[in-house]
Amino acid sequence: MKLVARSLNLSIKTMCIALAMLSLAACATRPDPNNAVAVQTYNDTNDPIEPLNRYFFELNRFLDTILLKPVATWYQGVLPHPVRQSVRHFLDNLKSPVIFANDELQGEWDRGDTTATRFAINTTVGVLGLFDPATGWGYPQHSEDFGQTLAVYDVPEGPYLFLPILGPAPPRDLTGFVVDSFFDPLTYIYWNGPYTVPVTRFVINGIDMRARNLKTFDQIERTSVDYYATVRSLYRQSRANEIANGKTDTKDLPDIDNLNFDTNEPQAVSPK
Repeated sequence: MKLVARSLNLSIKTMCIALAMLSLAACATRPDPNNAVAVQTYNDTNDPIEPLNRYFFELNRFLDTILLKPVATWYQGVLPHPVRQSVRHFLDNLKSPVIFANDELQGEWDRGDTTATRFAINTTVGVLGLFDPATGWGYPQHSEDFGQTLAVYDVPEGPYLFLPILGPAPPRDLTGFVVDSFFDPLTYIYWNGPYTVPVTRFVINGIDMRARNLKTFDQIERTSVDYYATVRSLYRQSRANEIANGKTDTKDLPDIDNLNFDTNEPQAVSPK
């Protein structure tokens, strides 16, 4: 019971921080209502506390430069690829209870069965998840979280937030992060302290994910005119794809009846 109380206390503190940041939105400078372009841009970005978000973004970049990136580079250079792959499989397997819970909450029964089967196979045949035979047997990996579950039930994302350590965390996804901690059995494992196991996994997962994206992040930063805006856009695109389970929303496709074709243009001839 003490552990549950401590977990609840941590969750409440996290939510209070988020609410405090949201309250600052009222102080954010809004564009001139007569400037239609500025108003549209402001609404599209949905980033009312952008100055504060940018501050935390630069803080995270600093921490990444002096700590996370060097550790991730060392991790990638010292551990051979098969070992790093086993670490990734192990971490993915630990997320199975959370994924299964959200599969069921979303009514994705088939995906829930896949998650349960993957967990059973990889935990036994895959040696506690160090290997992933389930994928080869027709049970591919997928991810779900409570933020996605809320989106399925049309809960809006809310204003964009960027938090220290956590990174992008709009209210919907931040709420999902907190709720998922209650779905996660590891939250209730007490080992040298109530947060030892969850924090250790969080750190290892962060190092592994950073190591897997060393070149990608460097390229994005090098080619971006505004690195912060690029990360914000990529995050939203990634989350939209995850919520849609990789499916294209046909509502976003153009109406073919409204497309204009120039019949005078020469038509392509397929090669024989």
